[in-house]
Amino acid sequence: MNLHTLLAFWTISILLAATPGADWAYVISAGIRDHAAVIPAVFGLFLGYLAITATVAGGIGALVANMPLAITILTFAGAAYLIKLGISLLRHPPLPKEGHERETGARRWMAKGFAISGLNPKALLFFLALLPQFTNPGSLWPIFLQIGILGIIHTMNCVSIYLMVGLAARTLLSSRPRASIVTGYISGVIMIMLGVGLASEDIIKLLHS
Repeated sequence: MNLHTLLAFWTISILLAATPGADWAYVISAGIRDHAAVIPAVFGLFLGYLAITATVAGGIGALVANMPLAITILTFAGAAYLIKLGISLLRHPPLPKEGHERETGARRWMAKGFAISGLNPKALLFFLALLPQFTNPGSLWPIFLQIGILGIIHTMNCVSIYLMVGLAARTLLSSRPRASIVTGYISGVIMIMLGVGLASEDIIKLLHS
């Protein structure tokens, strides 16, 4: 691996991390509810991506990708979880909370974040498809180590972007309850649409198989 390769990957990675999706919707909802929830929420996402990196670097990801049933189960599990969270946001849109009303379930925020990133089959397939393209078989570093480094770079890019998004949501919406509700509804709709999209793609593949 050389500096040019790392910079090229970092550029692609940061652009992907800056693209709104389920992760954005999650950290925005965390930021609206409580600024103290942003860090555990992002840390949960970090752990999920770290687990995917370890899975791909260890070669398990390739085995899972070649097992259609495993990918299908993972897809429906991830889709169902996104839809569940989206419905929850629509039913209970986030509002800024202060003082004694502050939520303190850091483990719950981490667990949700881990599930959102760790159960995302798109993330697994993305890591499998993209990371090997930036490895060098002739390098002194083994392939698994190169993939691990690239995965950590992408994970850290995601963490930095998500922290900024979550904290910005808290700063901009903390004094705007109506805007917080609207943003919560939008986040919920995004999660539901992504979940339905994930499930629909797999259903179409099953019907045509």
